[in-house]
This record gives sequence, structure tokens and C-alpha cells, in this order.
Amino acid sequence: MTVTTPLGFRAAGVTAGLKPSGKPDIALVVNDGPTFTAAAVFTENRCKAHPVLWSEQVCKDGQVRAVVLNSGGANCYTGPEGFQTTHASAELVAEKLSATAAAGVEPTGAIDVAVCSTGLIGDQLDRPRLLAGIADAVAHLDPAGGTAAATAIMTTDTRSKESTYAGAGWSIGGMAKGAGMLAPSLATMLVVITTDAVLDPVGADLALRAATSVTFDRLDSDGCMSTNDTVLLLASGASGVTPSHEEFTTGLTQVCHDLGQQLIGDAEGADHDIAIEVVNAANVQDAVDVGRAIARNNLFKCAVFGKDANWGRILAAVGTTQAAFDPTTLDVAFNGVWVCRNGGIGESRDLVDLTQRKVNVTVDLKAGTETATIWTNDLTHAYVHENSAYST
Repeated sequence: MTVTTPLGFRAAGVTAGLKPSGKPDIALVVNDGPTFTAAAVFTENRCKAHPVLWSEQVCKDGQVRAVVLNSGGANCYTGPEGFQTTHASAELVAEKLSATAAAGVEPTGAIDVAVCSTGLIGDQLDRPRLLAGIADAVAHLDPAGGTAAATAIMTTDTRSKESTYAGAGWSIGGMAKGAGMLAPSLATMLVVITTDAVLDPVGADLALRAATSVTFDRLDSDGCMSTNDTVLLLASGASGVTPSHEEFTTGLTQVCHDLGQQLIGDAEGADHDIAIEVVNAANVQDAVDVGRAIARNNLFKCAVFGKDANWGRILAAVGTTQAAFDPTTLDVAFNGVWVCRNGGIGESRDLVDLTQRKVNVTVDLKAGTETATIWTNDLTHAYVHENSAYST
């Protein structure tokens, strides 16, 4: 079940030689229609890669026919030559799709093609190899090509990430990559989501922003925001079914959540996946701020790595926020064991078992009724090692 599960989509994943490993590094997802509705959200980092700058403009009219993605290089801070590479990539996809269009199909030379890149910042992509790989990807487009595409966008990922949702006569499919620099907005990720539902651009945009705001935007693995983050939604309308906005948003949120959890589960070198649930906050933003402060506290993350239910580090992190709460009434639990009660000693931390990968932390602010969850992971020797040698 892949990004090509919905009707109207073909995909491919090929090897162009951009990666020294020789693994697949070019992916292409094409919407064959009959409609080409699209929506996208991008990194909020002010330092954006050329593909992001290009795709932001492409997506403005709410129409995208295809997206080409490469791993093996971020194409970020590569100057005019790098932007020309992005431009050439999109033009070649449009040219090849036009040349292979069936009789009677409108020429696609002016169609919108989004571009995504991932890898090391500050290195030029090998344009001849990239363009040759794109041509090869077009030649290998297939309705069963979703998994190959999901594999081709991997960088430090140890496994591909895919998810699907079945609606009443319509469906959603998605693929994602990401393992490091997982932090808002969007976390470090490239995500392509497809649907054969009939959508209009405004509805697609509203649904995507609603879904990402409570899923991808709440991943905070290491507090580092990427230059290349892109989440793209393509709608073919091939099912002929128009779900309600609520129905579609629910399905889209489920796919985004599933992909997000796969990203956290594959975070570089992590031993624990941590869900930080902040309950009874005065408002949602307070809950998010408290959860994020804990997720970014390296002392807390190191404690979880050491299987130490050190709740004092959680309270210290909560206290750095401007959220409404009374420090003398805070409660904290690890995996259901309330180790802190009313800002003081609760149940024994010896009752907490942190040997399993999944860790649930609950913080009760006792200031209202709102709740939010932030997902993070522990800080390990392996994470430091991998990121200390990333460019080599």
C-alpha cells in the first residue's frame, strides 16, 4: 500500500549515481488526473533550499502535475548554478511527460512540476547524472512504483516510510523520508501524499494545514529545523468521489500521523520514542510550548537514554515556559507512574520501567482543559556519532 494506491498516480524510483553508495536516488510521482489539485506546506526556516523556493512558486496556483525528488544532495546554498539545476529538473519532467502523453491529452509543457531535494547542504548536484536519472524515472513510471519511489528518497533513513487510508470509494497514499533534524516546522522531511478524492485547492490547503499542525509540526526529535522540508498533497479526482471536508481531513491526519510516527521511530541512533502529553493546560499553545520545552531539554533526553525516570529535569524544563500553571501543583508521570505529585515526590521512580522503546510522559498543568502531545526521542551516543561524521 503506497503513494500509488490511489487511482490516477504512477511513480518510479531509480539510481542516477548521486549517492556514493550506488543506492536509488531519484523518485518521481506523477498525477495522471483527471484533476491536478495540489497543496503544500514548507519549512519555516528563512534559509531555504532552491527546490523549496521553486516549489513554493509552483504550488501557488493549487495545481501540480508531478513532483521529482532526489536524495544525495540538498541543492541548498549552491548559488545560481544550483537554482538552474532545480529549474532544469522541472523542465525535463514536463518535457518528458509531454512527449509521452497519449493522443488527445493536452500538452504538458507548461505544467507545474514541484521539485524536492535532500542530502548535504553546500554541494552542487551532478546535473548530467541528475537529468539522466530523471529521464530514466519517466521511462519507469508505473502504477505499482510507489515503494520504489519511497526507497529512492531515503538518506540516513534505515527504512522507507509509507502509509495509506481507505475512505468510502476514495483513498489516500503517502511516502516520507526523514531521520535527523526532526523539528518544526514540519520536521526534516520530504513527504508526498496522494489522493484520488475530488478536491478543490482551497479545501486541499485547509485539510493539509489542519493535518500537519497536529502531526508533523509536533515532531521534535532534536530541535534542528531543516532548509528543505516539504509536504505535498496531490489530488487526481480519479475516484469521482467528493468526501466531506471533515471526512477527508480525518483520513489525511491519520496518514500524516502514521508517517510522523515512522519518522520518529527511525530517528538517528535513538533508543526510545517518547510521547510527551501535556494535559489540563489553559490553552493549546501552552500545552505545545511545555511539551516542546521538555522535548528539547538535553538533560531529560539523556536521562531517558540512561533509563532514569528523572522527573526533576521535566519540571525544570516546564519552568522555562510562559505557560499558565502553579509550580506547587504540577503532576508528572512516566509510563503511568506518577513520580511527581503536586510539585513534590510522588510514587517511587523505581517503579518506572524504561527498558522498552516506547516511553509516555504525562505532565498535568492543572490550569485548564486543553491537551497537546509532542513526540521526541532520547539523545544517544549513536546520534552524536552519526551527526559528527555526516559530511564525511
